[in-house]
Amino acid sequence: MSKIFKWLIPAIAILFIAQSGQAYDPSKHMGKGGKKAGGHHGYSRHKGPPADIPAHIKERTSPDGKAINLNKSQIGVKGMAILAKSPELANIVSLALQGNKLGDEGAKILTDSETFKHVELLNLWGNDLSEAGGRMLAESPHFRHLKELKLTRNKLGDAVVIALVQSPNTAHLTLLNLDANQITDKGAIAIANSPHLSNLKSLDLYNNQIGPEGIKALVQSKYLTHLETLILVRNSVDIDTALNLEKTATLPNLKSLQLF
Repeated sequence: MSKIFKWLIPAIAILFIAQSGQAYDPSKHMGKGGKKAGGHHGYSRHKGPPADIPAHIKERTSPDGKAINLNKSQIGVKGMAILAKSPELANIVSLALQGNKLGDEGAKILTDSETFKHVELLNLWGNDLSEAGGRMLAESPHFRHLKELKLTRNKLGDAVVIALVQSPNTAHLTLLNLDANQITDKGAIAIANSPHLSNLKSLDLYNNQIGPEGIKALVQSKYLTHLETLILVRNSVDIDTALNLEKTATLPNLKSLQLF
């Protein structure tokens, strides 16, 4: 009996590891210890805005002046105004603004400023943007070079999604994160039918309200031909329906489809 256990236990462990690699990875939306994720930069959370915002901005700007990480800095509208009027940031390509309490007022300052006209990577995760703020981004003439756009955990809804995917600002996107934005089938269908998103490789729609109709449109889209990763976990579809929809996927370059 002991000899059987010696080879049986490792075999079970190997099987478990192999299977778990195919399942949805919650770490993409959670931080260490099961906490909500803080983005891709890993700075600790402040209790309030920096005492010296200009000095904080300088500290968080890369030596070459092309990237700035202000994730969780809580600079607010005041800090956004300082950023927008900083000529030394005119060559910024990567702008990380997760968790800064910008709201629609901050979004207006951001989208009205020519300072950010070269930005390719924009992170606005968790900034309390509503439909108004989202529309500002879609309609801004200063964000024509975006390649990665993270709008996770705002309050955008279908109307903003429709405006975004019809905007030339999304024509070069390779990554789009719209987790937890109250998106339904209407928004998903707009994404699926957008010629502007033909370069998209990664689309994250985790924790929305998309049903079978919207999911079907996405997995059978004739425009999302370069899409490699599609995340649809925690939407309005049961497991059996999700499995059936998975079988209907026709996206030619899809490598990872996460439905549950």
